[in-house]
Amino acid sequence: MAISKDKKRAIVAKLTDAFKEASSIVFVGFSKLTVKDVSKVRKELSHAGVRYFVAKKTLIRKALAERGYAGETPELPGEVAIAWTTEDVTAHARGVHEHGKKLKGALAILGGVFEGAFADAKKMIGIATIPPLPVLRGMFVNVINSPIQGLVMALDQISKKKV
Repeated sequence: MAISKDKKRAIVAKLTDAFKEASSIVFVGFSKLTVKDVSKVRKELSHAGVRYFVAKKTLIRKALAERGYAGETPELPGEVAIAWTTEDVTAHARGVHEHGKKLKGALAILGGVFEGAFADAKKMIGIATIPPLPVLRGMFVNVINSPIQGLVMALDQISKKKV
């Protein structure tokens, strides 16, 4: 079904606004998804603060051209959606990657925009595997605590031998 020019302008304007507010963007390839699966993915992504929008590739490319990101646009085969967030720069990539594993190939990362430049699928999947910020903070605290804990355990063993 054809879309009117006014509707296309509205979609491009919405995409341009989304790209302005987004910290980074993921291009999502989807195929053979049921309505139930799409609804579940949208719901779980929205709980994580991720926005998900499906649009024609030509309109996405037009909005990307208006925004003027560095580099070359990645290949976008098949049906394409975009996912973005304004908060955690890895949440959308992580969410799409996890759902892609659950849905076994029906959802895949095609590429994205990270730090103002286009990124290929491999780089975006690498970004998707970065743990969330609270987990990274916990890992950092554990690294700092490890030498102190070792010292305390050694002193405890020395005190047990002396007594």
